[in-house]
Amino acid sequence: MTDRPRTRLFIESDLASGMAVECSRDQAHYLGNVLRLGPGDPVALFNGRDGEWLAHIRETGKKSATLTVDSCLRDQAPEPDLWLVFAPVKKAPLDFLVQKATELGVSALMPAITRRTVVERVKRERMEANAIEAAEQCERLTVPHVEDARPLSRILDGWPTDRHILLCAEAGEAVPINEFLRGAEGRGEPWAILTGPEGGFDQTELDLLNKFPNVSAVGLGPRILRADTAALAALACWQAALGDWQNRPPGRN
Repeated sequence: MTDRPRTRLFIESDLASGMAVECSRDQAHYLGNVLRLGPGDPVALFNGRDGEWLAHIRETGKKSATLTVDSCLRDQAPEPDLWLVFAPVKKAPLDFLVQKATELGVSALMPAITRRTVVERVKRERMEANAIEAAEQCERLTVPHVEDARPLSRILDGWPTDRHILLCAEAGEAVPINEFLRGAEGRGEPWAILTGPEGGFDQTELDLLNKFPNVSAVGLGPRILRADTAALAALACWQAALGDWQNRPPGRN
């Protein structure tokens, strides 16, 4: 098995042996000025479609870098189809949430504006940048799809009928999440985790959600969690029970 380089980059272009890949200006700066890499140094590339590939730097400049793709390190593998629908929080916790949700394997990040959401503006480009950086570092082969913030009602209007919703509730008669997941079916099926803002969903939103046949309300323990903590805790529980945490991490020589 070929050793995988520690440096990984997400590339939009196709990947195949012998191809030349042009890095973005930011990637060229990262390779040449931050990591101090130069011609001949190895880099791992992935694009979410073609697996992970070994490449070597052909040439670098002040604002550009060209890499030559050599051989495939890992084939593309299926990942859990798990959306995170969440009420956005302020900037620093949101950056952290996006990074850690990416590490926890979400396939899509969907900010939902609820009645009690206090954040008025969500920068999709910033979320995408955080997701890409986290994917590069955690060795996953994809980057989650990031959507613009939309009202929760609009997200639910177009909800796929086959996608389960794990609704994280702060109070009420919700079943503890570990109890629900122990008996849950649906491994390999599409799921979404839905978390609300600080203060939770209002009753109108809960009434709307209760109309969906595939919604399961779960509790996250006896303490009231911050919105970002609740999302990450639920993701970890789901991955352990129904996701890919039973898989071994990719090995290194």
